[in-house]
Amino acid sequence: MQYEIIRLVDRPEIKAQAAQWFHEKWNIPLQAYLESMEDCLKRQNPVPQWYVAVEGNRIIGGLGVIENDFHDRKDLTPNVCAVYTEQDRRCHGIVGALLRFVCADMKEKGIDRLYLLTDHDSFYERYGWEFFCMAQGDGEPQMSRVYLHR
Repeated sequence: MQYEIIRLVDRPEIKAQAAQWFHEKWNIPLQAYLESMEDCLKRQNPVPQWYVAVEGNRIIGGLGVIENDFHDRKDLTPNVCAVYTEQDRRCHGIVGALLRFVCADMKEKGIDRLYLLTDHDSFYERYGWEFFCMAQGDGEPQMSRVYLHR
């Protein structure tokens, strides 16, 4: 399996495809992704950023970096969000590669602390993330785990 990780800022022509892909995976309004990706492409700030793993013309994984991933801890910023790998491409190291890529890219932009909100309780530790605290996700009945990467 050959795939490459692409920064949206390097391939702005895939914005519509990427926004549609994230929308289908997370059921967040398409317009929200398009607006965030437009902000990314303006290159005025290091956040937001969007990344996808592609195999040929197919997006097989992706994630973003935004100020806050819909939780009550507004002080924990920026957040890695929308982490997803296609079902048929899981267990091939794609998420690990994406996480390493985004951490290095953000470090180059002067950001050395990233947060991530999740319900997983042992997944992100494999990739150098550490449990930081619990946070309340918007509209969520249960608290979620927040991880930190530095």
